[in-house]
Amino acid sequence: MRMTRSVDSVQFLPFLTTDVNNLSWLSYGALKGNWTLIVVNAVGAVLQTLYILVYLHYCHRKTATLLGVLVLGFGYFWLLVPDTETRLQQLGLFCSVFTISMYLSPLADLAKVIRTKSTQRLSFSLTIATLLTSASWTFYGFRLKDPYIVVPNLPGILTSFIRFWLFWKYPQEQDRNYQLLQT
Repeated sequence: MRMTRSVDSVQFLPFLTTDVNNLSWLSYGALKGNWTLIVVNAVGAVLQTLYILVYLHYCHRKTATLLGVLVLGFGYFWLLVPDTETRLQQLGLFCSVFTISMYLSPLADLAKVIRTKSTQRLSFSLTIATLLTSASWTFYGFRLKDPYIVVPNLPGILTSFIRFWLFWKYPQEQDRNYQLLQT
């Protein structure tokens, strides 16, 4: 984004869903007193918020409405749901929904990938990171016996394998800016 001074080739939805995901899990971790959830998601939330700020800096159409929805959501959980156990259950469900949407958001271009037979819009390194992250959180959730951590991370594993299959089926073309040697 900084090099091109444009967000034309960058989708906003993955940034937003990941930030909402991190902030939600940070809140869930704070309610449970789970320092692993707190630290990991605090770092993730800071990074994603910085990405969003850079995006908004280069974006010609502002997405303040989506960010307003985020503020309203947190206001609901912290102001309108006074019972801690109820808040924990509702926040756990909310976190699960956003984690699933975060894992599904890179597949928003699935139809275009299949139609063009090109995976240029997908990131192979992000696919590897998604698989490792979702598998780690799934195992951690099993260890804690916390279905709110286990269940939403399973689609991350599944969507990673779908993207690996797409990379196998439609391999990215190598850089063709070189000259072939004549023999």
